[in-house]
Amino acid sequence: MIHEKIAAILDEKFAFFNHPRFIEHDPIQIPHSFSRLQDIEIMGFWVAILAWGQRKTILQNAHQLIDLMDGSPYEFILNHQSSDLKRFESFKHRTFQYSDTLYFIDFFQRHYKSNNSLESAFTQGFKESDLTIENGLNGFHSYFFDSEWAPERTKKHIASPKKNSACKRINMFLRWMVRKDEAGVDFGLWSSIKASQLVCPLDVHAMRTASQLGLMKEEKANWKTALALTETLRSLDPNDPVKYDFALYGMGIEDKTLWK
Repeated sequence: MIHEKIAAILDEKFAFFNHPRFIEHDPIQIPHSFSRLQDIEIMGFWVAILAWGQRKTILQNAHQLIDLMDGSPYEFILNHQSSDLKRFESFKHRTFQYSDTLYFIDFFQRHYKSNNSLESAFTQGFKESDLTIENGLNGFHSYFFDSEWAPERTKKHIASPKKNSACKRINMFLRWMVRKDEAGVDFGLWSSIKASQLVCPLDVHAMRTASQLGLMKEEKANWKTALALTETLRSLDPNDPVKYDFALYGMGIEDKTLWK
């Protein structure tokens, strides 16, 4: 059980950071620049996967991707010609290289040719009765790489619980797509996955804050610790435990807590 004082801190910080002003300082601003479902999904997923390193660089590279897709990711994914792919040769983000970009484009094209939304990619092997999205993430990993020419190197960019990864970036993307409230930071576009099934995106900022508040003792971010933290947060809000990601992440990047 979380101490009442800690619970009050989390609720206060959630209310503070779950606000439209959060959008302009976070990679979530990229999908928020679109209104079409598929554009939001494509750029939301892509910027989430690229979300490591300096925020300025993440945003610059996300905008470069949009420009390379002529400002309309979904239209480009469906209708590009093979000759159009050469323009991506210069696109790189840390260890994310040209072959990774080509495979992402190929995956999106294969998926959207027979699916209206990316949501169905995350419900492979997932059941409505599942406590968490774990089966959905493992199913997505298998589905994403269901191609004979899937590059081995690209697999390091798509995490899965079966490899005991914390799956921070994909869990963040799922929070964006699934959670919905009046603040409007998260999109809440999907309905097959419930907010109660989401798992907290566990990064260094969230871990530092959670440790300061006594919510976790572990020093490593992995699937087990992500589940443990989420279960702890579930005691505050069983229907939406991951809403406290706003508090943990926000306090972490502030590098301060209400103890100071």
